[in-house]
Amino acid sequence: MHQAVVLGATGGTGKAIVMELLKRGTTVIAFGRSQSKLEQLSAELHHPVHLHLYTGDVFRTEDVYQAAEGAEVIFHCASVPYHEMESRLLPMGLSVLSAAERLGIRVVAVDGIYPYSPSRDRQPVEENYPKQPITRKGKTKLQFEQLVFDSRWSVMKAMIVRLPDYYGPTANDASYLGSTLQSIAAGQIAFFIGNRKVPREYVYLPDAAVMIVELACRERAYGQNWHIPSAGAINGREFIRMAQQAAGISRPVIAMGRVTLSLIGTFQPVLKEVVEMLYLTRQPLILSGAKYERYIGPIQATPYQTGIEHTIQYLQNKSQNQVLQINP
Repeated sequence: MHQAVVLGATGGTGKAIVMELLKRGTTVIAFGRSQSKLEQLSAELHHPVHLHLYTGDVFRTEDVYQAAEGAEVIFHCASVPYHEMESRLLPMGLSVLSAAERLGIRVVAVDGIYPYSPSRDRQPVEENYPKQPITRKGKTKLQFEQLVFDSRWSVMKAMIVRLPDYYGPTANDASYLGSTLQSIAAGQIAFFIGNRKVPREYVYLPDAAVMIVELACRERAYGQNWHIPSAGAINGREFIRMAQQAAGISRPVIAMGRVTLSLIGTFQPVLKEVVEMLYLTRQPLILSGAKYERYIGPIQATPYQTGIEHTIQYLQNKSQNQVLQINP
């Protein structure tokens, strides 16, 4: 892959994919709506010669089209807040896919597990697991999948890569664990969404980026859904213990359930919208990597201890204005 565009390049998954592509010598157009955040990304990475910044609106097909001219792949990592998903996700997807169709290039859409039905006995689940969403956001996400694979696209090719909850140096507070780890690293009281006793799956973003880029380089991978699995399941208590140990500081970590999120959501609409997704913290899905292993090879899976230590170290160093390190 010689040139690629990463939409939402300053977000958690976008930044991780930018870094992985640069490691491979790919010319990267980092697309975002904030010039200052794009410049900060470039500075953190020491202003790589193969990194080009493009400020634009992902909802404008013409902006995406102009940014992607000459590229082979669009990595669609842009997202919308929870409380805007129903109204904005599909228009954003249509903008991106329309630009790709005009250019005749490929799209890798990064998404989550919301379209799946609640977990049953069969775990881990493969890509053919039933998609019968029980939430409004899940139904919107399923509509997005249907848009990606719609027959109207005669030229462009696309795939969807599905991640569980994630963590890592590039994860921000829009993720379930982003703000939790930021608070632990700073020695502050932290909040954890969901039940700390239930084992859940968290993928380390540098690992996810490796697997996503590997898939993007395979022509036969397009036209399909792919799971991006983690190092396995871990309960919240153990995850928090590792994080506190890495930080060298132990402060209270408060679990947030339906009631707490609903109350805080009165002032923060994003958290209020998280409530309907809480079933995934009680009945978590564990993603199977069997298809990836058959097609690509071994799963990239950094042990939780290592990934958490590197994330905490990065967050603490960041507060001292130190640069981002690509490898753990």
